[in-house]
Amino acid sequence: MSRLGDRLVAGEYVLIDGATGTDIERRGVPMIQGAWCGGAALTHPDDVRAVHLAHIEAGAELIIANTYASSKHLLAHAHIEDQFEDLNRAAVELAIEARDLSGRPKVLVAGSMSTSTQDGEFPPIEVAEANFLAQGQILADAGADLVVLEMMRDIKQTEACLAGALATGLPVWIGVSCFIKDGEPWMWAGTDTLQAFMQRFSGESVELFAVMHTEVDDVDACLDVVQRHWSGPVGVYSQSGVFEHPVWVFIDVISPQDYSAACIGWLERGVQVIGGCCGIGHEHIAHLRPLIDARNESSRP
Repeated sequence: MSRLGDRLVAGEYVLIDGATGTDIERRGVPMIQGAWCGGAALTHPDDVRAVHLAHIEAGAELIIANTYASSKHLLAHAHIEDQFEDLNRAAVELAIEARDLSGRPKVLVAGSMSTSTQDGEFPPIEVAEANFLAQGQILADAGADLVVLEMMRDIKQTEACLAGALATGLPVWIGVSCFIKDGEPWMWAGTDTLQAFMQRFSGESVELFAVMHTEVDDVDACLDVVQRHWSGPVGVYSQSGVFEHPVWVFIDVISPQDYSAACIGWLERGVQVIGGCCGIGHEHIAHLRPLIDARNESSRP
């Protein structure tokens, strides 16, 4: 169990970072067709490090390395699969460097693994299994404290991704991304309901389930399903804006004040981990820090 896991079991509230990829994009780093921000750890390391540092200084207690779009098959889609190991290792090392620069050694660094396809297709399941197993090991060897599965969107590919993450021996969080169809939450790929997903994975040895990269207005319906099937710690890090391959378009992005108001509602219903996904920047995280502190203070005996 991670240090944050111990705190969550004790009933504490935790603030994680906002979106790494879109904050990198905000700094002018060019996005790659097919792999979005996946190459930035090698092409723009100073920007990646600066984004992590900004989130730590805003109050994040966990930062997620820029490996969301760095699976081997996704990099192959962008014709840079030869950089697979170097990109994943460098991304974790940059997050660790940011933590060292911040002077806050208790901040945890998570490696991200995702079944993201960008504008492509899912790889054959045997390819996904091998690639996720390799990625998980690189993240662990580079010094990640835990592994976060981000934007899980179906059952079969998640099984492959989870197997690779669990093989590291590190604590694992699962982040689900959903949309609402006919009043019911569906996984992003459109092949499985969130209910079917939770029925499949709620018995796995993971530390936390989070609703992430999901529209703010859709989060509560997703939480209804997650909390019906999972009695452990729950997190939320929502998104705001629109993705138009290969860039995030910052239109109608929710304000830090309005995002904080939504987060208060999620905390009231038992969510313990709060952060932000695409479009939610370090300014949002800074606005949330006092709210999390007040929540922890009021919950102490």
